[in-house]
Amino acid sequence: MAIVKLSKLSVIGLNENKADILSSIMKLGVVEINNQETKLVDDDWSTLVSKDGDEEMVYSLDVDIAETAAALDALNKYYKGKKPLIKTRKPVSEDEFSEFEQNSQKAVQLAEEANNIFKKVSSLKSEENKLNTSIISLKPWTGYDVPLEMNGTKYTSLFIGSMPVSVPYETVVAQVEEVSDKTVLYKVSEDDKDRFLSVVCIKENTDDVLEVLRKNGFSPIVFEDIMGKASENIAVFEKQIEEIRKETAENEEKLSLLADDKQVLEYYYDSLVIKREKSAVLSSIVKTEKSFYFDGWCPAESVAEVEKVLSEKGCCYEFKEPEKDEETPVYLKQSKWAEPFEAITNLYSVPSSREIDPTPLLAPFYFIFFGLMLSDAGYGLILSVACFILLKKFRLEGMMKKLVTMFMYCGISTMFWGILFGGVFGDFVNVFCQSILGIDFAIKPLWFNPVEEPMTLLIFSLILGAIHIFVGMGIKAYMLIKNGQTIDAICDIFLWYVLLIGLVLLLAGGMIAPAAATIGKWMSIVGAAGILVTGGRNKKGIGKITGGLGSLYGITSYLSDVLSYSRLLALGLATGVVAQVINTLGSLAGGGVKGAIVMLVVFTIGTVFNLAINVLGSFVHSSRLQYVEFFGKFFEGGGTAFNPFKRKTKYVDIIKEEK
Repeated sequence: MAIVKLSKLSVIGLNENKADILSSIMKLGVVEINNQETKLVDDDWSTLVSKDGDEEMVYSLDVDIAETAAALDALNKYYKGKKPLIKTRKPVSEDEFSEFEQNSQKAVQLAEEANNIFKKVSSLKSEENKLNTSIISLKPWTGYDVPLEMNGTKYTSLFIGSMPVSVPYETVVAQVEEVSDKTVLYKVSEDDKDRFLSVVCIKENTDDVLEVLRKNGFSPIVFEDIMGKASENIAVFEKQIEEIRKETAENEEKLSLLADDKQVLEYYYDSLVIKREKSAVLSSIVKTEKSFYFDGWCPAESVAEVEKVLSEKGCCYEFKEPEKDEETPVYLKQSKWAEPFEAITNLYSVPSSREIDPTPLLAPFYFIFFGLMLSDAGYGLILSVACFILLKKFRLEGMMKKLVTMFMYCGISTMFWGILFGGVFGDFVNVFCQSILGIDFAIKPLWFNPVEEPMTLLIFSLILGAIHIFVGMGIKAYMLIKNGQTIDAICDIFLWYVLLIGLVLLLAGGMIAPAAATIGKWMSIVGAAGILVTGGRNKKGIGKITGGLGSLYGITSYLSDVLSYSRLLALGLATGVVAQVINTLGSLAGGGVKGAIVMLVVFTIGTVFNLAINVLGSFVHSSRLQYVEFFGKFFEGGGTAFNPFKRKTKYVDIIKEEK
């Protein structure tokens, strides 16, 4: 299975049954409802219908959702229970969730209480930060015995400030004495950057003294709303901070106790999201005084259950096939084997409804390429077992489940290639036996060792690449023939098959049979001539000739595409070589217990590093080969994923009960 066939659905129902109908459709979760904005400006519809929906209700629910989310964030910060490694949705029954929705008052009170307490905690911490900032600013003045608000007497001016310590103090004093010999500079304190001064001068000399000081980087300091000595204020502030911290701790303990009931809030959050979706979908519906209308898409396989619901609710409805070339949403459904690899397709793009789903064809190649790049039985075993444990221990869903399952499969491929190439944690077993046990033992490859025979792996990689590209070309030919473009399939695909296969036979066929080279020569001539003649078939005049030449020049792109598969060799060698280097480093401590401990420590750290970096490399480069070399031959993408109207919850998974 791949792209599931969709049917177009149109529904008319009574307004009095609308809420019940939409709720039932939402529970089914198999109908995508289209927006009806175009009908509001259509001459045939605009006089008959108006837009449905309640924007105020949607806004109100958005506010409630935001407040509940804030309460959950607050409680999660102070939750003392065991937190799961991976957050997953909790499965609940329809009855359990419905019962909660009918008794959600506790959640409303919990959210309000949690938000109020958290706001108080935030306010207390803000006040504490403000007091700490004040203490920091007062610290340099603890030795200053004059009240900070004092700025002089009847005949004198008093001000305080700071200047950089890089300015010589004696020089500043001398310059001030030149303009006023009745001025006193008192150095209160200094740190690595600033010097803190108190200055007393005659009032009529204030401006002159300040001018000299400012030229030397002096910045006056004024403490707003602080009275008395710095040391007295610091003592008061420290006492206030102590009281604030005590009050903060009490409120945080309250939040911690409330956090034990956070699951109630999670249920409430999801119930609000469902209500919000029900209210928001109304904006995609049009109505008259007594009825409503919507249309959308439904998988052909789900038509029967949708019909049953609509019939029970007394709706008028119609299912029909999409019109020819009509773009529809794309609903992908794979076999159990191919489904995990759908993640790779979706990371690139959802296919168009007029294309074929590349996932079933991508899956075996990705499986092979990933394993060939990592190519170590030990690493493959770790990867598969780790992913298997994740799948069993956690209830993974969606993209996460697909990726973890895919990596589990790819670990199996890695083990397969590792056994063929004789790689088990590089050459760890060999090195351990020789260095620690003094035994001459080696695991031999079932096929060959890529480190010793890299050209064999290179040739094998290029052959795999050619097959991969040929399959992509074949898919393109199939799509052209399906669309009635048989001539294009022959000229743009099959002639290239003839040319490329002919060149391979011409260059390498002699090693198989002498006649193969001759056959290859004639296939090359026929293919090249055909491409030259037909390449410009859609152009006029001289363009027919230049078009053919341009098409034939495309052989260079095929050559570069095939050479791209040399990365299978590069990453395959990288894994093995790095593992060997790690094992060699671990063996440098020699034999005995000490050597064994050192080797195991180095091996463990090195294996984690090598596995992580090469799993990432294998994932990225295997994907690149699909996206560039494979998809480039036939796949455009740009489709819109099927997005059914259903209960999209974050914390709970409402299990449909089988009837």
